[in-house]
Order: sequence, then C-alpha cells, then structure tokens
Amino acid sequence: MPYLDDNLVVFTDLDGSLLDHNSYSWQPAQEWLDRLRTAQVPVILTTSKTSAEVAELQQQLQLTQHPFIAENGALIGLPAGWPSRENSSISHVIGLAYSEIRHTLVSLRQRYDFEFRGFGDVSVQQVIDWTGLPQEGAKLAMQREASEPIVWFGNDLDFARFEKFLQAEKLALTRGGRFWHVMGVEAGKGPAVHWLSQQYHQRTARPVVSIGLGDGPNDIGMLNATDYSVIILGHHDRPMQLDKEKHVFRTSQHGPEGWKQGLDHIISPPSTPLQ
Repeated sequence: MPYLDDNLVVFTDLDGSLLDHNSYSWQPAQEWLDRLRTAQVPVILTTSKTSAEVAELQQQLQLTQHPFIAENGALIGLPAGWPSRENSSISHVIGLAYSEIRHTLVSLRQRYDFEFRGFGDVSVQQVIDWTGLPQEGAKLAMQREASEPIVWFGNDLDFARFEKFLQAEKLALTRGGRFWHVMGVEAGKGPAVHWLSQQYHQRTARPVVSIGLGDGPNDIGMLNATDYSVIILGHHDRPMQLDKEKHVFRTSQHGPEGWKQGLDHIISPPSTPLQ
C-alpha cells in the first residue's frame, strides 16, 4: 500500500463518491481532505460536472491550486501558472465542442424520431427536477462546453441505433449515475487521468502513485487508469468490473463515508513524520 508521503495524486469522482448522492455533502470525507492538504497531495476532481460547477466546489473544498477533469474527461482545467503558463486558468476541450454535439443530437432526433432530452432541450426547472440541485446549481450544470447529459425515453432497439449513429459522428455515450453523457470519442476520464499523471511525473521527476475513487460506470476509465482504485458502493445495480484485479478495494458504504473507508484502507501512515 502507498504511504502518505509518497508522490501521490488522488483522482476522485464527485456525485455519489466525495459528495453524498442526495445531500451533496462531503463532511465525512473532510478529515481525509485535511490530511491530504497537509501532505500536499493533489486531489483532482474528476467528474461529469461542468467547469463552472467544479470551480465553485474547488473553492469550497480548498482545491483551487490543483487541476480538474470535468464533463467526464471531455475537458481538463488547469490552474493559473500551470506550469509556467500565463497567469490565467486554462480549459482544454477534448473532442467536439458543445455546439457541435448539440447540432448532431438535434439532427438525429429530427431525422429518426429518437426519444430523448438533453440539458439543452429543457428549462432550468427540469434540470432541478432531474438532479435535485438548487436553482443556481442547475444553472451552472447547464453551462456545458464539451458534453451533453441526456435522458433516454425510447426502447432498447432505438438506443442501439442511436449509439451507432453517434459513433459515425465521432461521438460516444458514457453512463453516469443519473444520465447518459454524449461526448467526443477521444474524450474520457481514463485518458485525462493518464495525461495529468504524466504531467505530475514530469513536474516532480518522481514516479507518481495514483489513486482513483468512483462509484459509477462512467468512473471505470478513471479507475482502470490509476494504480490503486476504490469502487465506492453506488446507488445503482450496474456492474463495476475493472480490467485489473490487483489494488482494487470495494467499499461497504456509500458516498463520502465510502470515500473515507477507501482511503483508510489504501493509504498507510507516512513513513516519516510530516513537517
């Protein structure tokens, strides 16, 4: 197991993982967030949320000095000055921009009468009803740059046709806790985790030990890409099978309680006292 003073990087999903599925609270994980901050371990929010949502959460969690991965890996946000760049934050879109994705979705629905609705089709109130977010939170969730969450109302046969048509347009579907997410085929939490892990390796000139924590199918790419993986008990019945067998821990608790349980299991005390 890794030590707290190893060259750790923690990648974590939000909803249903660091954040409670219903209340969005992270309080049970606060002790570990404090310990990681003291040990100067980067905590990379890796989520389906938008950069606008993540920026607000980074402020609340005191993580603004670290990069983040948003919209299921379709966007990577880098903090000011990363590394030796201009003193402004940078967002990098992977795959297609939101306007292109929306154009394709609307076109497919008009041509084939597919039954789905995305965030770009509905009101703020509908997003509130779908997510349970407050009004301002729902508005932030609708500020999308590189992916579109959708709710599918059609049958399985049409869904298979829909997925095939998306692939022809260089788009892919990823399953989240509440929605299907449409984004570019090059995008994904796994590739984003690999890229940032390499960046930290180059910056520190030391091997990086990466830990991933997630609860849903859209986290599988991230969990496969990290050295140690915590599969947090989810509020769903979909399988969570990884490509690897070693260094995988499955929690018996949901949300931030499971997040804490996972790090309690994975990380050993520091080999030398922290200063």
